[in-house]
Amino acid sequence: MERMSETTPARDAHATGEHRATEALDETVAIARDLIRFDTTNHGEGRSNGEREAAEYVEAHLRRMGLDPVVLESAPTRANVVARVPGANPDKPALVLHGHLDVVPADPRNWSVDPFAGEIRDGMLWGRGAVDMKDMDAMILTAVGDILAEGRLPERELVLGFFADEEAGGLFGASWLVDEHPELFAGATEAISEVGGYSVTVGGKRAYLLQTGEKALLWVRLIARGTAAHGSRLIHDNAVTKLAEAVARIGRREWPVRLTDTTRELLAAVAGALGVDPEQVSPDELALATGSASGFITATLRTTSNPTQLLGGYKHNVIPDRAEALIDIRTLPGEEDAVLAEIAEMAGPDVEIEVVHRDVGLEAPTHGPLVDAVTGALRTHDPDAAVFPYLLSGGTDNKALSRLGISGYGFAPLRLPDTLDFPAMFHGVDERVPLDGLVFGRQVLKDLLLSY
Repeated sequence: MERMSETTPARDAHATGEHRATEALDETVAIARDLIRFDTTNHGEGRSNGEREAAEYVEAHLRRMGLDPVVLESAPTRANVVARVPGANPDKPALVLHGHLDVVPADPRNWSVDPFAGEIRDGMLWGRGAVDMKDMDAMILTAVGDILAEGRLPERELVLGFFADEEAGGLFGASWLVDEHPELFAGATEAISEVGGYSVTVGGKRAYLLQTGEKALLWVRLIARGTAAHGSRLIHDNAVTKLAEAVARIGRREWPVRLTDTTRELLAAVAGALGVDPEQVSPDELALATGSASGFITATLRTTSNPTQLLGGYKHNVIPDRAEALIDIRTLPGEEDAVLAEIAEMAGPDVEIEVVHRDVGLEAPTHGPLVDAVTGALRTHDPDAAVFPYLLSGGTDNKALSRLGISGYGFAPLRLPDTLDFPAMFHGVDERVPLDGLVFGRQVLKDLLLSY
């Protein structure tokens, strides 16, 4: 059969159909879909895909908005984009509005869709990064774009940041920018980013979780050494055995509940919504009352220590002389040293501990003008909305910005259906976000930037 040329009617019809489908999408959805189609997988240890290409896409969009962004590479292809937006009130401190462009790996064999196709199905946008966090990247671009397109300015100056490497601790992204180019954030006192602003249902009423803090981070490597030998020998000095015992002790540790100011306030708000006395109901029971959000919240009531990777040996019949494990530890703010000492005790004298990456925990004020503005913006579009502060079990690039004295919040507003297990979307299989949630987020974020 003769090959069709690029201008055949069949190809033109297909292209026209694609164009019309794109035109029908809200711009936030279209941009989020485009960003998902850049495979920006962060493999850790300095290895990443596609960040430069995604950064160039964002840079071009910012230029079309009339801004003058800069692209800075911390290493080849590890690109970050930063732009300033003038504010209507120059007397107010600047606000950093930021997201990251990298994503964690996705094994397509486990997914219902191609994780990097940006497929739209069942009223949702599917793909790696749909909630972590190319949805918020798209909200930032369209909310700010809407304001500028109307010939207006946000209430205060904005610093827009789109960072590399957040999924590996930000060493090539926000952390590098803070250390090497702190002038980019001059005048800013607060920041808004991911993992907050999404809705939950408590006691039959909708509330939105505003992330006002996050746990500290300790990534450690356990190293056990022993005697290399033939697999048939009787060897008590076995590195794998030593490591396995240490991993089991640490992984099974039931850490005690310890409440911070943020978690106390959250649990009191949940108890109020349920009409119960928070002193008569356990913290875990109150956390579970938040539904799927409890997947995040229960982990904020205590330290967690999860083994995540094992490495040891190279052949079935060879006893190795070294074995390693990676442990992801998240402590409450300020408890890092005490927890690390307990981890060392559990590991035992025969296992070395190497700190791979360490970062601070954060708690920002749960009341004040920013929280009031967030509540007002949400209630414009959801009049009965309640706002609850919460502590994030993970971490964000707000950790790096805190070194400049910038208080970070998580507010990527999404009104979600009760049936969606939103926390499971983060780093999970079949990550997806509702299309109408993205439209809602664009509108709420725009109103917040105009009022605060």
